[in-house]
Amino acid sequence: MPSIHKRAPPIVPDDSRRVRSFNYVADARATILILGSMPGAASLRAGQYYAHPRNLFWPILGELVGAGPDLAYAARLARLKAQGIALWDVLESCAREGSLDARIEASSLVPNDFARFFMQHRRIRRICFNGAAAENMFLRHVLPRLRAGKAGLDVQTLRLPSTSPAHAAMRFEKKLAAWRAALAAPTPTPTPTPKPYPT
Repeated sequence: MPSIHKRAPPIVPDDSRRVRSFNYVADARATILILGSMPGAASLRAGQYYAHPRNLFWPILGELVGAGPDLAYAARLARLKAQGIALWDVLESCAREGSLDARIEASSLVPNDFARFFMQHRRIRRICFNGAAAENMFLRHVLPRLRAGKAGLDVQTLRLPSTSPAHAAMRFEKKLAAWRAALAAPTPTPTPTPKPYPT
């Protein structure tokens, strides 16, 4: 009887370290977009932005717009929307051990679809980066794609002190002051489209 050779199963790359971010929080009123890099492990487990108990994001937003950790999570998100604030992360997914941005594998980065986001949220006039990592990832992996796709992006960008517990050298009061100045500043008005020269 001839022997039967079973086909070896395909080799599937280990994807156990790949993590994925959440959908954005925004509605038609949004004029400011706050961008992190990628949710940490505590946030991914909870299914909530900035869920680590020592992350200062919600205490700061509580002081500034009343979206503090004493409110239910859904109520915090509703308060952000009512204040014209959108929330998202630069990356859609990446491979990472733990929660630190420094542990993200550079070759694994997949940015979120910002071209579509800005097409759908045309009132955004300021991007506030929650820390240097978010800013660097956006400038390196998102902005060139927007330019290549000829997507118009008439926005102001600001890097703010990270609210992560990994960046605890700066006092809460100093972080709060920086975030207050960024969110309280007048929202830039869009650059008018030049009118054609009359012939």
